[in-house]
Amino acid sequence: MSRVKRRKEDEETSYWLSYSDMMAALLLIFILIISFTMLQSKSQYENKEEELEKQQEIIKEQEILLEAQQEELDRIIGIRSDLVADLRNEFNDSALNVIVDPQTGAITFDASVLFDSGMSELKDEGKEFLKSFIPRYCKVLLQDEYKEYVSEIIIEGHTDTDGTYLYNLELSQQRAFSVATFCLTENAGVLKRSEIDVLRGVLTANGRSFSNPIYNSDGSVNLSASRRVEFKFRLKDEEMIDQMISIIETEAQE
Repeated sequence: MSRVKRRKEDEETSYWLSYSDMMAALLLIFILIISFTMLQSKSQYENKEEELEKQQEIIKEQEILLEAQQEELDRIIGIRSDLVADLRNEFNDSALNVIVDPQTGAITFDASVLFDSGMSELKDEGKEFLKSFIPRYCKVLLQDEYKEYVSEIIIEGHTDTDGTYLYNLELSQQRAFSVATFCLTENAGVLKRSEIDVLRGVLTANGRSFSNPIYNSDGSVNLSASRRVEFKFRLKDEEMIDQMISIIETEAQE
């Protein structure tokens, strides 16, 4: 009887020791899980902090870049504004009867001053007109204050809407080319050799056919005004500036 009782006590003791060991093991596992979870959370937190710091650095770099672009934009806009103002001062009170666009500085004059109807060869009156106009135009654009910023001077020929597009395209191209040739010909007596050398580096001639006609107030095409020659200019990095303006306007709308 005593042996049976002792054996039962030993079995109970062994059971509770096994149960205690199991609970200790479970507790250890729980502690390990908690520790691993905390370490993982800490690692994720540190990673998020690093990502946030990187994002803040990127934002700061973008802000610096935006400020630099804004300064460049202001500089180019300021140069263009000054250049347009100087062109208007040069020609607004002249007897040449040209129109200076107050926004772009493009200068327009009637093609009939330069050419007979349907012709691309400069007439004598047109040559005299260009001899008066070109030196004054180049005096403004090619002065030291602006010439390093001017990337292109464009002569554009435009026609009315009579006839086919291709016929007018050829005519407008030939007219623009005739004006450019006269400007760059040394014996024409329009510009000095040094001015011609500078102009050769930036001058282009384009024909636009009737792609950009002038309209009357009633919506009809003004045939006389559409037949014209335009002098335009572009500044260096102007395409980039146009893109910047577009981006800034888009951001402002958002």
